[in-house]
Amino acid sequence: MAEEDVVPKTFRALVESADRKFARVRDLPSYGRAQGQHYFQKVFKAYMRLWKYQQEHRPELVKAGLNRWEIGEIAGRIGQLYFGQYMRTSEARFLVEAYIFYEAILKRRYFEGCGVKDLRVRFKELRFYARFLLVSLILNRTEMVKVVVEKLRALIYDCKANFRETNFKEWKLVEQEILRFINIDTTFTIPSSRPFRYCAMLNCHPNSVPYVARFHAKKVLKFRGAILMSYHRNEVKFAELTLDVYRMLQCLEWEPSGSFYQKHPAEPKENGVAVDYSGASGLIDMNLAADMTDPALPPNPRKAILYRPSLTHLIAVMATICEELPPESIMLVYLSASGKPGQINTSHVETSGGSRRTRKSMLTSHSSLEQNCSATESHINGVKGPSDYYNDYLWLGPKGNGGSSNLYPGDIIPFTRRPLFLIIDSDSSHAFKAGLTWCRKGRESCSSAFTIETNF
Repeated sequence: MAEEDVVPKTFRALVESADRKFARVRDLPSYGRAQGQHYFQKVFKAYMRLWKYQQEHRPELVKAGLNRWEIGEIAGRIGQLYFGQYMRTSEARFLVEAYIFYEAILKRRYFEGCGVKDLRVRFKELRFYARFLLVSLILNRTEMVKVVVEKLRALIYDCKANFRETNFKEWKLVEQEILRFINIDTTFTIPSSRPFRYCAMLNCHPNSVPYVARFHAKKVLKFRGAILMSYHRNEVKFAELTLDVYRMLQCLEWEPSGSFYQKHPAEPKENGVAVDYSGASGLIDMNLAADMTDPALPPNPRKAILYRPSLTHLIAVMATICEELPPESIMLVYLSASGKPGQINTSHVETSGGSRRTRKSMLTSHSSLEQNCSATESHINGVKGPSDYYNDYLWLGPKGNGGSSNLYPGDIIPFTRRPLFLIIDSDSSHAFKAGLTWCRKGRESCSSAFTIETNF
């Protein structure tokens, strides 16, 4: 093997090895504490080794035909790994690192300048902009979001003009989604609005807040886990992040040292002139996240974000997180979905999913609840009995899908054996409040469930 061939062949081998490892963790679910954690470290090391190698041998690789978009793709994969780890752990430092890599790709114009005839590279650039928009949204970098939106829009029009035989309809929908999102979200319409995250610059320190005596009379519970779920038709969203879940996501996080609240310029300038990062430096600052952590603040709770899940998937995620909840901890569940208030008569049951077996199964469940709770269907102290567990529900399914997609108050009861804070954002929220209140009165083991009723 010629000496000049060693570097490019080694580089290609490192790329193939890193890509194989990346494929194994790319689609892992974001919930579950041990899910892929060990293998993630291997993937991350593989890409950092690859990134360091291309930095050290950049001249030889460029001479051998290395394209700038290939460097951008490596940096994008590292940013994607960081963001995936943020979604699994809710640690802000991973989110910031993802932003650093994505911002460097944009500033150094790794994808710009490639041939317009290379459709494959153009799709890579489109996906990069979409991922960068999601990270910038969660970090509240409003100015950067606006910059990336304009670049995304320009790229879509350019692609439509140069690749007329290819349909870019779904990317046009992505553009419409982000424009609708930023037009409705108050962070973009009111620049001076306070952040949703707890900010040390604007709020008192958590140590100075006295405990609420009636909640902490016996023990202090730590907030360690959360499930954020939304299922509505025609809801405002970007990718799989809906506006309501986006706001809840930030409300449940600490803002380290107030750094997120500081407004950063989207395009850095020196002496009034925009900096040109199109050169082949390949250097990305890895130390910016050091100033984003505050050891005095508690860790962010782990959050599972579910967009239009099936009923069985939602129950499975709740069971997994509840099982992994550490001792002396509490879990928050935010469920946003439309409801179907009113009585369910026999004809409705038999026509909406719809057989006598379904009705028989529901009646059996009624009987089981009555035996376990040792109560009748009569009202207890003015609160409805267990029969009302199946009168109202949240609707987690497409139109006409029937009872298999209905989440009833009774479905939540098994999870109230662990400390649970439940928020129901629906026109059927009253049913959950009444049902779980009855449960607390009927069973001492359910006394840790707190319910907030919302109906906006």
